Amino acid sequence: MINTHTIIKKRDGKEVTFSPIKISNAIIKAEKATQRGVTDGLAEEIAEKIATIVPYLNDVHVENIQDLVEQELMATDRKDVAKAYILYREKRNQIRQGRSFEVLKSIVNVEVNDITNENANMNAATPSGMMMKIATESSKAYSINELIKPEYGFLHRIGKMHIHDQDYWATKSLTCVQHPLEEILANGFEVNHAASRPAKSIHAAMVIACVSFQTAQNEMHGGQSIPAFDFYMAPYVRVTYEKELRKACEFSGHDYESLIKVNVGEYQKCSLDGLTGDIRTVQFAINRTVDAVHQACEGFIHNMNSMHSRGGNQVVFSSINYGTDTSPEGRCLIRELLLSTERGVGSGATAVFPIQVMKVKSGVNANSVDPNYDLFQLACRVTAKRFFPNFLNLDAPFNQHEKWKADDPKRYEFEPATMGCRTRVFENIHGEKTSIGRGNASFTSLNLVHIALETMEDIKQLSLSSELKWELFFEKLETLMNTAAEQLKERYDFQKSALARQFPMLMKYLWRGGSKLSPNDRIAEVIKQSTLVIGFIGLAEALIVMTGKHHGECEEAQEHGLSIVRFMHEKCQLYKHEYHLNYGVLATPAESLCKRLPKLDRERFGVVPGVNDREYYTNSNHVPVWHKISAKKKLEIESPYHMYTPAGHIAYIELDGLATDNPKAIEKMVKLAIMQNVGYFSLNHNSTRCMDCGYEGAESHLDECPSCKSTNIDVIQRITGYLVGSVAKWNGGKQAELRDRVRHD
Repeated sequence: MINTHTIIKKRDGKEVTFSPIKISNAIIKAEKATQRGVTDGLAEEIAEKIATIVPYLNDVHVENIQDLVEQELMATDRKDVAKAYILYREKRNQIRQGRSFEVLKSIVNVEVNDITNENANMNAATPSGMMMKIATESSKAYSINELIKPEYGFLHRIGKMHIHDQDYWATKSLTCVQHPLEEILANGFEVNHAASRPAKSIHAAMVIACVSFQTAQNEMHGGQSIPAFDFYMAPYVRVTYEKELRKACEFSGHDYESLIKVNVGEYQKCSLDGLTGDIRTVQFAINRTVDAVHQACEGFIHNMNSMHSRGGNQVVFSSINYGTDTSPEGRCLIRELLLSTERGVGSGATAVFPIQVMKVKSGVNANSVDPNYDLFQLACRVTAKRFFPNFLNLDAPFNQHEKWKADDPKRYEFEPATMGCRTRVFENIHGEKTSIGRGNASFTSLNLVHIALETMEDIKQLSLSSELKWELFFEKLETLMNTAAEQLKERYDFQKSALARQFPMLMKYLWRGGSKLSPNDRIAEVIKQSTLVIGFIGLAEALIVMTGKHHGECEEAQEHGLSIVRFMHEKCQLYKHEYHLNYGVLATPAESLCKRLPKLDRERFGVVPGVNDREYYTNSNHVPVWHKISAKKKLEIESPYHMYTPAGHIAYIELDGLATDNPKAIEKMVKLAIMQNVGYFSLNHNSTRCMDCGYEGAESHLDECPSCKSTNIDVIQRITGYLVGSVAKWNGGKQAELRDRVRHD
């Protein structure tokens, strides 16, 4: 029987009696707007069903009612009616609120809000930043209304799933790529009016790497990474040494041809005092080479923090992977890169980019007997001060390749590499398992908290046994995963219709197989090696809803958490075979959606203490940042999830400021993570900076700079894998998360 006495709230705050007839009338109007017309009884059936649900809703609002109408319409075969209803509702909202201009007005007025702070790496106050944000918001509106199916747009709008980078949907661009620099450095490249000759020195090689990053970033909406920075740059360390030795021989009168055959053993600076003859000449050339490498590394880091790409006063989202080249040249490159990073940029500030990732492997650098162990120790010292490098564990079972051999000069082709934010591309059903020349096409994240809240709501409304809650949860999760997989495939089909000439740098030089395409060829055969990724957010809060506790405080919750993510992984394996594409699960690096989703869930389900009463949801499978737990226990809990999230994952440990002066503690923590089979690992600690003089310290809080007495103090911290120069650029949800972070002993 229809309940006509329920009170609902209108948009102006007034309370009125719920009227099912208004629902049926609105649906009939939407039906009449379609070619198929009215289906007898459809409007009345949906109105009656919603009338039975409304009495159970928390804080009944007209927007909740309309959301339910959309949901019920999309559960029928009248998707055309759903679209008509959604479009009409959207137009009414724009007319009612003037939203299409209010958003733009906030950008023009340089307001500080979650729209202008959506991306902490972009300055939305500059003219180019404003233009970028105006274009972004306009493109989102076009994509959601014209390109994305209503059922997908609806799920995104209510926060049940989040379609990332909607603003770039219309452009057909891909997310990220691991740059195969070898060919570019050896042969040069030419894109539009930009041309580069082959590299003839380490300095030139570094410049080309910067240009490759910047050019590719203009063709993509995600990040750029170099998978084997040390291996790619090592030959140009050698070329530089040969040049310096030739110059030294010309000055000293020694024979270059005989000296070039000398095995120098290491490229290591040392004093020339007491050295004579050939030895002095060789050491002089080595010293000059090391200086050149250091300056090239310093220039590279400075460029990556100042070269803007795309519109919006935005630097490249850049990452570099290194650590396993044991040649003298490779070792020299790694060492000088780390020392330059330790020194800092400008007046000694911590560099935000590139995100540096050291690959760690037994037999190479993980143990005291390994040839690059000293570089691993140096990396620990540098990360203690500068947050980077992060550490990629090549010994983890899922990071190993059967073709990897220690004596293979191209073994880097069989080593996984990661984007600094955590995105991982390795497995490949369309070719060799490798990271090189591949990337992610797009990803969509699921709101696990919404599924859990909806499950428990159904248990209550339908008077079901609580014993059925997990069965119902997994049914809902499977349905949403199927929808996300279909949505990703739809976007992929749109992306693959692009022409090669739309991505001149990417297709000609960077993507595996792209060089074989003619300018007007479709890119389908090339990008099938990309990944399509289903991410997730809020595992901890979902477990609280379902069990009363999160996985950091309860073994039973941990078992359920693993079963959820394992289920998602197994479903993606099925999608691989069904769609013949590289589907995978990602532990989502949630930035803007961490605040957006709980806000939407509060509107839908009301405030649920301990679940959505904070300004953010916990990233992916992480233990909540507010939960006090030891570093060892946190790693034990989070590491098992990494094997089920092959599209990307990371584990963080928060240390206090004392870590800055204790690289041994950092080394101990990294080795602990490796022992736990953590795939990708990072350490956070206190770092304060004076914005006036550049002073940096390990204090957790400063009221006054000890150097210049300024009170303009900022905290440097990691947001979703990368650093920002000021946490003031973070959105409200991330700032709230930062305040809640506790240290792990």
